[in-house]
Amino acid sequence: MSIRRILLINPKAKTDITQPMLAGRALFSLVTGLLAVAALIPQNRYEVVLIDENIEPVDFSLSSDMVGISAMTCYVKRGYEIADAFRARGVPVVMGGVHPSFMPQEALQHADAVVVGEAEAVMANVLADMEAGRLHGIYKADSLISMKDVPPPRYDLLRAHRYFNKTFIQTARGCHHACNFCAEHTMNGLRFRFKLIDSILRDIDACGDSLITFGDADFFGVKERAIEVMEALKGRGVRWQAGVNTSASHDARLLELAAESGCFQLCIGFESISKTALRNVHKCQNKPEDYQNLVAKIHSHGLMVLGLFMVGFDEDDPSAFDETAQFCIESGYDSCAFSILTPHPGTVTWFDMMNKGRITSFDWDAYDQGHVVYQPNSMSQQDLRDGYKRTSGDFFSVASMARRFPWKSQGRDRTLWTVHNLFFRAIARGIDPATMIADPTPPPVALAEPPIPPQRAAWSRLVEESRAAYAEPRVAVPYH
Repeated sequence: MSIRRILLINPKAKTDITQPMLAGRALFSLVTGLLAVAALIPQNRYEVVLIDENIEPVDFSLSSDMVGISAMTCYVKRGYEIADAFRARGVPVVMGGVHPSFMPQEALQHADAVVVGEAEAVMANVLADMEAGRLHGIYKADSLISMKDVPPPRYDLLRAHRYFNKTFIQTARGCHHACNFCAEHTMNGLRFRFKLIDSILRDIDACGDSLITFGDADFFGVKERAIEVMEALKGRGVRWQAGVNTSASHDARLLELAAESGCFQLCIGFESISKTALRNVHKCQNKPEDYQNLVAKIHSHGLMVLGLFMVGFDEDDPSAFDETAQFCIESGYDSCAFSILTPHPGTVTWFDMMNKGRITSFDWDAYDQGHVVYQPNSMSQQDLRDGYKRTSGDFFSVASMARRFPWKSQGRDRTLWTVHNLFFRAIARGIDPATMIADPTPPPVALAEPPIPPQRAAWSRLVEESRAAYAEPRVAVPYH
């Protein structure tokens, strides 16, 4: 039997964290999902070639039997261009990832098939149909998969030397917080599904790296489970970071175990210093009055804090920007990732803004959380643009970095602190106000379709109202 070749492509994203900036290396790799997909393809029957266009060009002349493209919203347009080019040569194309999963009808205009949601349950069907020459339509599982039998990602395909944060390991899928602006609960469900501890350790051994990012929506989401994982990490020489929630991060036992097991940084979605804004986006577990004490508590265990903040909530007025920047500086965050609230297709925020006619641009390139694509509630688009740039610039100013630097480190890693701050400072300085407000565009040809319908009744009504009001051409497409 001849070996078939499959190309897996991650399109170039016009974001600073994915582009080589320091020593020819990018801050983050976005190919984690493709490494997991590659693991589902039998190596005795297929040769898999992985291409990350952020660090290398796509070779369109390379012969292949199938092309798989994964895309988030902010770089799906480039994904469509790549798909169109290969299909013009007669090569079948399958698209997957977050954006095609929420916009399958749109993606099918550029691909032969779309994988909606988790690939593990349908990849065998995709390969069988490709070999039989009947690859077509939408491939979606009837239910969410168990994480117990997920194979280890194909880390051997990764050009590891081109990234600073290159190894992402998923220990669970799902999230029970259900924030309005987030796609996790409508992509992977409201309940956590966990990998076996032995499988996590297997993945760590297979990756060949000692610096790990756990790519879960909330690593501390179930305390007993987090304790179990961290106990297993002790003594393995692994240094790790993870995204966690504010509430559980107050737990001294969790922080103690995190430090003992090799954690160097916790990434936390603080989002806003406005209680009203947090409540209205269903982020009720966050308590701004506790933020400063929480940062100090995490520092006391020798851990860095990456604070994730959004600007542009309906409650934000022009005063919010300076207040947020000053608060973050005074609280001593090691670094902060500031972003503009973005109505990603299929989220509750998306349907709410769609129904109110507030989305002004559907240029997916601008959906990178650094552009203004909607009409804010309490300010102008220009106010939001200017305030976002000012917040980032103030926090990553030389004076702020000198004030926040861990002179008395308490165990915090000064080298990683410096690398992260230099990256984010370069991003802040590179913000171009002239391009930040996206040009108006007509709506997309198809409405977003969440893989998992929102569970709350009010949110379900939002979706139904959008469907009733949205005039979209419906094409009969088979489901597999």
